[in-house]
Amino acid sequence: MRRGTFVRWGVPVAAAAVIAAAVGAGPVIAAVGGPPALPERSAQQLLADALAAAEKSPPPMSGTVQQTASLGLPALPAAGAGSPVALLSGSHEVKVWYGANGKFRIAMPTQLNETNLIVNEGQAWYWDSAANTATKLHWQGGARRSPAPSAPAATHADLTPQAAAEKVLEQAGEHTAIRVINTAEVAGRPVYQLVLAPKDDGSLVQEVRLALDGETYVPLQVQVYAKGAAEPAFQVGFTQVTFTPPAEENFTFTPPAGAKVEERSLGADGEAGKETRPGDADRAARGLKVVGDGWTRVAVVKASAADLTGGTPSDGERQGERQGEWRGHGGDEADGRAVVADLLKKATPVSGPWGSGRLISTKLVTALLTDDGRLLVGAVTPEEITEAAGVR
Repeated sequence: MRRGTFVRWGVPVAAAAVIAAAVGAGPVIAAVGGPPALPERSAQQLLADALAAAEKSPPPMSGTVQQTASLGLPALPAAGAGSPVALLSGSHEVKVWYGANGKFRIAMPTQLNETNLIVNEGQAWYWDSAANTATKLHWQGGARRSPAPSAPAATHADLTPQAAAEKVLEQAGEHTAIRVINTAEVAGRPVYQLVLAPKDDGSLVQEVRLALDGETYVPLQVQVYAKGAAEPAFQVGFTQVTFTPPAEENFTFTPPAGAKVEERSLGADGEAGKETRPGDADRAARGLKVVGDGWTRVAVVKASAADLTGGTPSDGERQGERQGEWRGHGGDEADGRAVVADLLKKATPVSGPWGSGRLISTKLVTALLTDDGRLLVGAVTPEEITEAAGVR
């Protein structure tokens, strides 16, 4: 992950990525309770159902998704609507449409503008009404179910229950206890509630609740609870959903007259000219290191205060900024740098055998910027992150 990209996406993405843990053998509790009535399923059965649903494209459906974040951050400088910085607090809505054969559309309306990502059988358009720019995207290696986080519509793609649930489920292991709590309703649909809880005390996560549709097992809501909290620190879920095929017109797009039109070819991982490389090799190529396992994983990237707040950019940042030019996210970059600068002013000075730095703590995420040029982020306690700072 390049430093410029990490600045924009590090905190919101790391919160979701670090809690993605493998699920071990937890207690089996049948789904019981009042209405709505659903057939009883054990935790292991529901986990298998959720994993199977994650392997497939969602069935034809459409709806409205709301994302709410309450991380306990101090007051932040104002950011543009739809910016990654804006997503760190408050509530935001997107509208989604899923069709057959990998077709989907995600739209984020704001007060005066709208951005859209429309994917139709391996071809995609990204429309930004504020910039009056339409970008035609081509994915090498075929169509994807969702864009990579560095693609221009990462803001949109991360705001779906399916994407959040996939991050929770994709790397599961022995570090998680699972159980089923009462059935409930989400957007008028009966759901099972699968609960994943870390076994490691070093995590800031108390539990993650996945609401799985009682008929299709598609995730309709994901809630992340911080330790000691009665309300979720992060939540993304449908407020309205319909499991009927959307009209084909939802997946067609013609640039409006007068719009600036661009065209880009992306590699299999969503970046120009790059091929997908899994696991450690991929992370190393992106300059990202991961310390720890399960829920206490910490992402480490080389970065200094100057890098994060607008100093002389590194080669990696220059490349990321060149790619960012066509995305129209110049304002997002400025928002991110302003927020980081403000947070660093309020950060707590810390030191240890690993050196010294500045610590930022929230309900769900801890970040450490070391004086030797490293940025560490994880859903972990300050003790865990300073311990990770000692790993070279």
